[in-house]
Amino acid sequence: MLERVANAVVLSWGWRRPALAFVAGALSALAQAPVYLAPVLFLTLPVLVWLVDGAVAAGRRGPSRLRPAFAVGWSFGFGYFLAGLWWVGAAFLVDVEAFGWMIPFAVVLLPAGLALFTGAGVALARAVWIDSPLRIFALALGLTTAELARGYLFTGFPWNLLGQAVAFTDVTAQAAAVVGVYGLTALGVVVFAAPAVLADRTRGRGLARGFVLAFAVLVMAADVGYGFARLSAAGPPLAADGEGTRVRIVQPAIDQSQKWDPEGRVATLERLVELSEARTDERTLGAMSFALIVWPETAVPFFLTEEPAALARIGRMIPPGTVLVTGAPRAEGSGDDQRYYNSVYVLADGGRVVDAYDKVHLVPFGEYLPLEPLLTRFGLEKLAHGVGGFSAGPALRSIAVPQVGRVGFLVCYEIIFPGAATDPQDRPRLIVNVTNDAWFGRTPGPYQHLDLARVRAIEEGIPVIRAANSGVSAIIDSYGRIQASLELGSSGVVDGVVPPPLNSTVFSGHGAYLLLTFYVFSVTLLVAGGRKRVRPL
Repeated sequence: MLERVANAVVLSWGWRRPALAFVAGALSALAQAPVYLAPVLFLTLPVLVWLVDGAVAAGRRGPSRLRPAFAVGWSFGFGYFLAGLWWVGAAFLVDVEAFGWMIPFAVVLLPAGLALFTGAGVALARAVWIDSPLRIFALALGLTTAELARGYLFTGFPWNLLGQAVAFTDVTAQAAAVVGVYGLTALGVVVFAAPAVLADRTRGRGLARGFVLAFAVLVMAADVGYGFARLSAAGPPLAADGEGTRVRIVQPAIDQSQKWDPEGRVATLERLVELSEARTDERTLGAMSFALIVWPETAVPFFLTEEPAALARIGRMIPPGTVLVTGAPRAEGSGDDQRYYNSVYVLADGGRVVDAYDKVHLVPFGEYLPLEPLLTRFGLEKLAHGVGGFSAGPALRSIAVPQVGRVGFLVCYEIIFPGAATDPQDRPRLIVNVTNDAWFGRTPGPYQHLDLARVRAIEEGIPVIRAANSGVSAIIDSYGRIQASLELGSSGVVDGVVPPPLNSTVFSGHGAYLLLTFYVFSVTLLVAGGRKRVRPL
C-alpha cells in the first residue's frame, strides 16, 4: 500500500506536483505553535522525499537539471510559510486606511520570498541525491542549509524553523541545549522523513534502509531519554511565591490604535502604574514586594527623558530597592543628526535612569525601510513615511541591574535569532525580552514568538522574563519551562521569582562544531552510498 502511494507521488506530473508539495508544506505548519502537531511531519516530509525522487529533468545537464527540484521545494515552502505566517497581515489592520492595501502583498509576498530558501535547499538536496535510502540525509543537509541561510541572509528571519517543531514538548526540547535549533532541524528532518524509506524496494537496499530507520529510532530515543534525564535532575519549576528575586511583569493590553493618541498617552501611563502597584493577594504589598518590575516594549509612548512630569510620576511609583525595566523610544542628537532608538530603560527609585539598551536587530519594513530612496522614487512615499525610522544600537550587551545582577536585553524580534541572544563576552544571568505583539491580535503570531523565546532559554541555559503588551507575558526558566504566564489579550500582572541560570550549555560553546560534524557525517554517508547515483534521464 505504502509503495503504491509513493509511486503515485513520484510519478505525479503537471499541476499535481506543485499542488501536492503546497498541501504538504501547508500541513507541515501545523507542527508549529500554537497547534504543536509535530507528528504530521511523519506524513508530509516523506511526501517531499518522494516528490524529490520524481523531480528529474529529461535531457538537461548542469544547474538546469535542478529546476524541477527547486519548483517542488518552492511550492512546499510557499504552503508552509503561507499557512504559518498569514497572521503578519494583521499588523496592517491597526491603520487600515493607510496600510490596508498592503495586506495581500504582506500575506503572499513574504511567504513567496521565504520559499525561495526552501526551493534552493531542496535543489541542493537533489544535487547530492542518491538512489538509496541514505538520500534522507541529502534532504536533511539541503533543508538545514536553507534554514541557516534564512536565518542569516538579508538580516535574517529564522521564524518557524523546522527544528522548532521538534521542541513541541519540554522533554523533546532539551536537546536544544546541546545542538541548538538548527541541529534539531538537521536531526528532525532525518527522523520525520525516515518513513519514506519503508516504500523503497528492498533488493540491494536492506542494509541502508535498516541503517536509516535505526538511526531515526536512536535519535528519537536519545532525544526523549536526554530530555527526561535533564528535567529529572532539574527538579520542579520554582513556585511563584518561592525564595529569590521577586519579579512582576505588567501586561496592560492596550490597543495599538489608541496607544499613540495624545489623549491616550496619559491613560496608558496611569494604567501601567496602576498595575505595577496592584495588590493581587494578601501577601503582596504592591510594587514594594518586587525587586524587579518589567513593562513591555514601547510601554511608555513618548520620549521618557523629555517628559519630566511623566518621569516623576514613574519615579514616585518605584519604591527603594526596586528597579523598573521599561521599553520606550529614545532620541539622541538634534536637528539633521537626530537619531531615534527602540530602547529599554533601567530606572531606579525617584525615576533615576540607571542605564539604557538600544535595539540592535531592527525589523525591516517595520522599524526601518531598506532601500528607502529607491522605494520613494517609485512613488511609495506613504510606505516610506509610515515605517518607524529607527536606528540600530551598537551591539548586544549585558547591563548591571541593581538587585538582579547582569541582565541581557532583547527587544521583540531580537529573541528569534539562535546563537545571538547574549553578549558572548559578558554572559548574563537573566534575559529580559520586551515585546509588543498587540500588532498581531489574537493570531498564532504571539504564541510562536513565545515558543521562540522558550527555545532561546534552553539553548543558552538562561531564564527569560518576557513582557508583552497584550501577551503572552511569561517567566521561563533555564529549561524552557513556563513557570507563570498571562494569556493572550488579558490585562494584568505575572508575579513570580527569577529562575536561576545554568552553567554555559554545550550549544553556547560548541553548537557550530556539532552541526559541522553532522554535515561531515552526512556527506560521508552520501559519498559512500552514492555508487548508484541518480542521474538525469
